[in-house]
Amino acid sequence: MESSELERINYLLDRDVDIREKIKEQVNELDKKTRVMVGLLNKIHSTPADAMPILIDSVRPILLSCRDVTTTLARIIPENQFWRWKDMWSNSIRTAVFAAILIEYLSSRTLLSIAQSAEILGITADWSDRMALPAEDYLHALISLVNELSRLAVNAVTLGNFEEPIKISLFVKELFAGFSVLNLKNDALRRRFDSLKYDIKKIEEVVYDVSLRKLAEVPSPKSVESSIG
Repeated sequence: MESSELERINYLLDRDVDIREKIKEQVNELDKKTRVMVGLLNKIHSTPADAMPILIDSVRPILLSCRDVTTTLARIIPENQFWRWKDMWSNSIRTAVFAAILIEYLSSRTLLSIAQSAEILGITADWSDRMALPAEDYLHALISLVNELSRLAVNAVTLGNFEEPIKISLFVKELFAGFSVLNLKNDALRRRFDSLKYDIKKIEEVVYDVSLRKLAEVPSPKSVESSIG
């Protein structure tokens, strides 16, 4: 092998090491932010409904600061190499998206789309070859959302908020119906989706108990259909 070729290979190896180290630095920064957000959001299980907006407002600035990381990553990743490096930050991005969609649900009872989630994290279409939000990562975040809401359904009742499990049940059932029409071929994603039926069962048990004790009015199927339509 010619010396020029060896030099070229050494250059490429050194460049990859440099890129990897820079990515690790940014992922560590993102992980710090997501740990703080998850820690704060975990307080929803012990926070009364009237104090929830204050808690949510304390998390938003941290969520928006994640844009600094995604912007830096987009500058670090060479053109057309997103799929080569994305596994280094996938879990961190999923957690950030989870935080975003949970905040939106608690604020407006609506679901952030994949495009809206990417926008909140500062991920633009111009970066698609370097930094993007894959559908798989978004779906993993949605499953995490359902996991969290099943916990909230139980803990809300403990705090005397008997309407919350009903709202959660309607939202999660609609979300599950959407999931059901997807052709999920990813094994890990499929397994996590299959586990959602246990979360739904837990939520339904809470709603049934609330209904049985007449602590809150559970909408009839017809009223639910008309409200959705």
